[in-house]
Amino acid sequence: MINYNANPEYLNAFLDYSSTILNKSANSIKEYNYDLGMFLRFIKIHFGLTKETDFTKITISDISIDTIKKIQLDDIHAFIGYLAREQRSKPATRARKVSTIRIFFKYLSQKADKENEIENNPAQNLETPKLDKRQPKYLNLDDSKKLLQAADDSENRNHERDYAIITLFLNCGMRLSELVNINIKDIDFSENKLTVIGKGNKERTIYLNKACIKALKEYLHVRPTNGVKNDKLNSTKALFLSERKERISRRTVQYIVYSKLLAAGLDPSKYSVHKLRHTAATLMYQYGQVDIRALQELLGHESISTTEIYTHVANDQVRNAVESNPLADI
Repeated sequence: MINYNANPEYLNAFLDYSSTILNKSANSIKEYNYDLGMFLRFIKIHFGLTKETDFTKITISDISIDTIKKIQLDDIHAFIGYLAREQRSKPATRARKVSTIRIFFKYLSQKADKENEIENNPAQNLETPKLDKRQPKYLNLDDSKKLLQAADDSENRNHERDYAIITLFLNCGMRLSELVNINIKDIDFSENKLTVIGKGNKERTIYLNKACIKALKEYLHVRPTNGVKNDKLNSTKALFLSERKERISRRTVQYIVYSKLLAAGLDPSKYSVHKLRHTAATLMYQYGQVDIRALQELLGHESISTTEIYTHVANDQVRNAVESNPLADI
C-alpha cells in the first residue's frame, strides 16, 4: 500500500495523473512511488537538507517544489551513480528508475497548475543505462513435456487446476499477473480465445489451442462453486482458486511451478514462472514458424526489440547446426 501522507503533494498528484490519465496499472503506480521516494531521499542528502544517516528514515513530505526546481541533470546522474555504487543496482533496475524520473519531470514541466510547474525539464536529455543483451533461459521441448507430465499427477487433489496453469503458461506465454487475474467470463469457448489484461492495463486476446481448451474444461468441471469467498478479489468470478476458495495468489502459483519443476527433475533455481513465458515464446518461434510481429502481439510486447530476443535464440541454433556439419573441419 502507498502511504500518500508521507509524500509531498506534487508526487501524489503525479501518481493520480499516472493512474487516471496514463492508465498505468496499480503495480506501475507502486513502482513510481518507490522509485521517486528513493530519488527524493537521495536529493535531501545530496542538497544537505537532512542529517539523518538511515536512508530509509528520511522523510520526503517536506521537500518543496522550489527544491525540485533546483534539480539539474548532474544531480540525477549523481543519483544513478549512487544506485550503482551504494545500492549495487543492476542496469535494468537503474533503467527503470531513469524511466520513472523522466516521466515525472515531463509531467511537472507540462502542468496546467502554474504554481507547481517547473520551467526547465532536467531529465529531458537523460539517457537510459546501457543494458546487457542476455539470451532468455527456457525449457527445451523434452523438458517442457516432462513438466506437463509432472503437473498431470492424479494423486494431487488439485491436479486439474495445476495442470491447466502449467498448460496455459507453456502454450500461451502469459505473465503471472495476467494468469491470476483471469475471470471465467474472459474465456470464450465458442471461438477458443481468452482475454487478458497486460502491462499498462492493456487488453489483448490470446487464442487457445486444443491442449488449453481441454485442460481448462477439465478444471472447470471440478472447480469449486460452493463456498467461494465473495471478497474484494472478486473470487466468485476468478478462474483459478486456492484451497481457501479465493482467487489464487501469485505466491501460490509460483509455488505450484516450483514444485512441478522439482517433480519433473528440473532445477527450480534456473527456471521460474517468467521462464515458462520465455519457453512458450521460444517454442512457438522455433517450431511454429511464427511471424515476429504475431509473436509480439501474442506476448503483449510494446516494442518489437523485446520480442527479437527469441529470434536470437533461433539464430544461435542455426549457428550450432552449421558448426556441427561433418565438413566443418575439412
